[in-house]
Amino acid sequence: MENKRKPYQLVSLDWKQERTVFKVKRVEIGGDNFNVIAGPCAVENEEQIHTIASYLSKRGVHFLRGGAYKPRTSPYSFQGLKEEGLKYLKEAADKNHMAVITEVMDTNLVEKVYEYTDVFQVGTRNMQNFQLLKTLSKTDKPIMLKRGWSSTIEEWLLAAEYLLLGGNPNVILCERGIRTFENSTRNTLDLNAVALVKTLSHLPVFVDPSQATGLRTLVHPMSLAAMSAGADGIMIEVHNQPQEALSDGDQSVYFDQFDKILEDVNSLSSLVGKRPDFRKQVNIEN
Repeated sequence: MENKRKPYQLVSLDWKQERTVFKVKRVEIGGDNFNVIAGPCAVENEEQIHTIASYLSKRGVHFLRGGAYKPRTSPYSFQGLKEEGLKYLKEAADKNHMAVITEVMDTNLVEKVYEYTDVFQVGTRNMQNFQLLKTLSKTDKPIMLKRGWSSTIEEWLLAAEYLLLGGNPNVILCERGIRTFENSTRNTLDLNAVALVKTLSHLPVFVDPSQATGLRTLVHPMSLAAMSAGADGIMIEVHNQPQEALSDGDQSVYFDQFDKILEDVNSLSSLVGKRPDFRKQVNIEN
């Protein structure tokens, strides 16, 4: 019996057998590489983002994450510093020789965010914002596409298809947990999706264990589980004072917790055939 034709094409392994690999500021994403993206959920002030960036840089982390425009469920929650936050983020990244990844929420923000970021992030709420995807597909910067919290794998890959069809081949898929009946964690981390998508698509697959679990105590084990499942990288929320964070403090890890994650990722890498993009001997000295 013939295989059913997939509704997506360009993202499929049937169309391209070799894994997609591309560089962001000389750091390779995809293939045998394992990338670590880290930083606060939101840029809160200049001192905060510079403190975190300096710490991460000393650990060999190349990618700084941070939200400047924050899509929040409650209109009363911290909405981000907007362009001021973008400026702080880029200044901190440039000072510490890091690349920026930040979320873009709307088509009218693409041009502005483009000035400050190295990688666009499309959040879970916008995975099927097709006009935004079409606009981003015309840019020359990589795009991280997070899975919608209620989206099927097929819907996720079709969203990525919009990006490749529009002309941008440098796409990262990011599993960040889905909504289920379980309420002990913020979301349910679908590691099945990581392993399955690696058999369906040539695109690199990352995992966000912070958003997926909502609990900092689970970020460490789920980071290692993601690596074991075949993920090409992880995105972790790190904060210098999580207890005072203006956004998602409960899922932001402390510096010492992040040190342990890097150490164990480094140890596990040889078993799963991955090359961590931070230096192999993790320096935990201040």
